[in-house]
Amino acid sequence: MRTLLLSASVIAMMTSGSAMAQVGPADSPATTAQKTPQASQNPVDAADPNAIPGTIGDDVVVTAERRSTSLQRTGVAASVLTGEDLVRKSVNSVEQLQFATPSLTVNTSGQANSFNIRGIGKSEISSSVGVGVVTYRDGVATFPGYFQTEPYYDIQSVEVLRGPQGTFAGGNATGGAVFITETNPTTDKIKGFATAQYGNYNQLKAQGAINIPLSDTLAIRLATNLEKRDTFFTITGPWTGNPGNLHSESGRASLLWQPDTHLRVLIKGDYNKINVGGYPNSPAYFGTANAPTLNTSDPFVISSNTYLSGQDEFGRISANISYTFDSGLMIRSISGFQKGTLQETLDADGTAARSDTFQDFANEHIWSQEVNIISPDKGPFTWLVGAYYQYDKYEFPVGNGYVSLSPTGVVRSLRIEGTNPHTATAAFGQVGYHLTDALQVTLGGRWSRTTSRNDVRYPIELFLGALPTFKTTLVQNDFNANSNVDGKLALNWTINPDHFLYAFVATGTKAGGLNGANLFGVTPRAFVPEKVTDYELGWKGTLMGGRLRTQLGGYYNVYKNFQVTIVDPQTPNFNSIFNVPRATKLYGVEASAQGSFDRFLFDVSASLSKSELGQFFARDPRRTTTGTCNATSGPATATCIDLGGRRQSYSPAFTLSLGGQYAIPLADGLTLTPRVDYAHIAAVWGTLFQQPQLGDRLAERNIVNAQLTLDNGTWSIAGFSTNLTDQHYIGSLNGIRRFAAPPRQYGIRVSTKF
Repeated sequence: MRTLLLSASVIAMMTSGSAMAQVGPADSPATTAQKTPQASQNPVDAADPNAIPGTIGDDVVVTAERRSTSLQRTGVAASVLTGEDLVRKSVNSVEQLQFATPSLTVNTSGQANSFNIRGIGKSEISSSVGVGVVTYRDGVATFPGYFQTEPYYDIQSVEVLRGPQGTFAGGNATGGAVFITETNPTTDKIKGFATAQYGNYNQLKAQGAINIPLSDTLAIRLATNLEKRDTFFTITGPWTGNPGNLHSESGRASLLWQPDTHLRVLIKGDYNKINVGGYPNSPAYFGTANAPTLNTSDPFVISSNTYLSGQDEFGRISANISYTFDSGLMIRSISGFQKGTLQETLDADGTAARSDTFQDFANEHIWSQEVNIISPDKGPFTWLVGAYYQYDKYEFPVGNGYVSLSPTGVVRSLRIEGTNPHTATAAFGQVGYHLTDALQVTLGGRWSRTTSRNDVRYPIELFLGALPTFKTTLVQNDFNANSNVDGKLALNWTINPDHFLYAFVATGTKAGGLNGANLFGVTPRAFVPEKVTDYELGWKGTLMGGRLRTQLGGYYNVYKNFQVTIVDPQTPNFNSIFNVPRATKLYGVEASAQGSFDRFLFDVSASLSKSELGQFFARDPRRTTTGTCNATSGPATATCIDLGGRRQSYSPAFTLSLGGQYAIPLADGLTLTPRVDYAHIAAVWGTLFQQPQLGDRLAERNIVNAQLTLDNGTWSIAGFSTNLTDQHYIGSLNGIRRFAAPPRQYGIRVSTKF
């Protein structure tokens, strides 16, 4: 019998999709950040419409520590992509973010993804396991690992922070954090952009935004993204239909009210309805796991699938309210409410067996509130204090969601009903002191408490042919709570205006939680938080009169109680989240550079990394799961495998991305700009068991994007292609199913700004 995890969290979500491209003109208001030439405590202040995107003056901005600071003067490993960069580099999905930043991989498994930085994030498609990389939109932490199909449109900047962000991003940021800032309204003038795009697979996309000042103190901005596209797949099996067809509708309304220099109110509402028609997939191997035949067929040609469907409908309302006193002291509140509904029918094993399906309907609600008090950027001493609360609730309505499996003719039907709420409460702060004009020490800390509750029922029916139907109901009412303290001690040294060194030690925590109920009456296993200690050293340089910026850093991470999903030692027919009893180590080097030489722009980034899991023993759920296998002591046998020293899943040993463009003047005000980007991500393992004959090895990715843009300052027309060489590769594994990453896409884009 295939291992089955009876968990409210797992049944909540099992798959994910990709975000849509931002396709506004490279220098349109859609991709122009409104930043002041001076550093502002508001990371989304809108004042200078002519400022370089994502910059303060000539510096790239990061908001990692709740202040807008120069990337070249902040002691954090980070990459910043402005809205203009997203267009230049053809980052047209959340998956393609991995081809523009080092140490990052995104592996899509339907309506959920595995987003990992330095091999840490989410490698198990289960909401029982928290994410290790938190994504924020306008200061609001978004859905953890699901509803990731939100389009990239009318974006001001994307910041990717690498390494644990325990002080400011809090729990579940052991791998890093992503801060997305959407373009804000301004009170200067009416302006906007409009874009139309047509590509292969009959892709039609329309995108636009308009900024409307209602007075000197009040402005609104409206933006939308619409897309329709045929499936990437050729379905030859019995359930053909149109799985993979995309219909996407998104809209955003923003309001800015700034009655004086003290008060600032920014309110945004986002809505998304994205129907993907389901996610076709195929088995990673044929036969049994003990005598497998590796599936080497084209992942876009599906010969057998059951009926598929998939839709995400979700929205968010956020309010960013700040008051700045004459002294420069600021009080800021960031409130958020999000609601999402997931509907899906997926193929449980990649075959045509109609009974091997999984259907689900689930709601998720998130309420969050953050408050900051931020000192002025004056004098040698600065400080910040804050508090945070989040309530995240999964709901499984009565009669929704079931699994029906028939591996040997016995049909099993499982439903799930109830709720799975989580809370996070935190208080945090940081102080900084300039020992000299060039040398600063900072100390930060965060206390947090997380809770997880399962209040669910699992009605189960076993249809045994001529025998009476077996019926039972599992009931789970369990509660788990954890408290943690994380911190960061850093030393920042500005050697001179062109060179900056930093060193720090920081800790981070991924919350613990609950496993689901099971048929054997064993008390559900709780798992404790995992804890990371991160040591980093870095140098950032500004060379050649500011035309070349460089970043170089090294890190060494030690993880305790690392969370993995394995066959439960007490109930071998079930999976459980388990804490690795011995330390897991990750270490590596990252380097990047950006150059601007008149009409020639280039960027390059690379990473080398190694990971070593702490020793523990586990059984491969695809193979025999009987016999003794203690996770701590083993003993090691052919079926009880010692996984100590193995590389973490989805952790490439090497990544490289580089790109360049050159603007060719054709006439007065008219330019032709060719651009090419290349990215290499080394092969990774999709599971800790590292069995290539079972499809665990995911081949290296070599992705080329290219575009050619003709621009006269108001209108632009561009021909583009992503994955130009049409590499067909497996994006991720989910159980024994393999999911293909996007193939080559190309088309033409026409844009105008006003």
